[in-house]
Amino acid sequence: MRKLAIGTALSGALALAGIAAPAASAATPNLVFSDVTVNKGKAIVVGTTKTVTVPVTYTLTRPADLVIDNKKTFAAVMLYRGTLKSLDNELDPEVMPTCTTTATTDTTVTESCTENIPADPEYLYEAADATTWKAAGLYAHIDGTVSDDFLSSETDVAIWGNLGTAKVQRAAKLTADASPEPVAKGKTITVKGKLTRADWDAMAYKGYSGQKAVLQFRAAGSNTYTNVKGITSGTGGSLSTTVKASKSGYYRYVFAGTTTTAAATATGDYIQVK
Repeated sequence: MRKLAIGTALSGALALAGIAAPAASAATPNLVFSDVTVNKGKAIVVGTTKTVTVPVTYTLTRPADLVIDNKKTFAAVMLYRGTLKSLDNELDPEVMPTCTTTATTDTTVTESCTENIPADPEYLYEAADATTWKAAGLYAHIDGTVSDDFLSSETDVAIWGNLGTAKVQRAAKLTADASPEPVAKGKTITVKGKLTRADWDAMAYKGYSGQKAVLQFRAAGSNTYTNVKGITSGTGGSLSTTVKASKSGYYRYVFAGTTTTAAATATGDYIQVK
């Protein structure tokens, strides 16, 4: 498992939690994470190079006497795949949440919290990471002594799982190239293209074959694309079909996406019809 990013002390606590979910102890406070929303409810689409910043909002209710100082005591939301008993992968905030108090009682404090979780393609190890992830609330408290001659630490960790979901998808790319150009009216136009998607294992975009795509056309001077025909991507994600030239305009392919792969739209390729 990778080293987590909330800070050196908390990294150790979360790494421990990833090995085996720790049993709650008497010292563990009762935290309530609610109304967890990940990425504004939208899918998290990740390519091969850019880290995607995923906003998370939630409500945290904690004991009034609990101080979360982000030095020895931490609370945050993480994303994970698998189960808390056996994590397949996880994504964590690099910077601690920002929380604003919204209500208090004699025994509790309720806060509205926001944080950002980086979805780095380097930490999406395999195709199985393109699926629905779960959100979990995390508490950790670390006490210890560190010197050149002595190291001692005690960690109290608690994780509350299944607080929400977030779909992680591979980014897709799509191209379109119409030819010949210019072309006489009534002659045949060939529109080629390619559908690829992010391969996180290889850190490259690779062909996505066997997928439905739609060829669309927008006449010169118009703002609206209309469907022309549907085709299926071939070997290496290749696309190729023919149409009769009727008027000048733009041809493009559109891919609606799948459960694991985000939608993509090619840039329209202009062709002049004489």
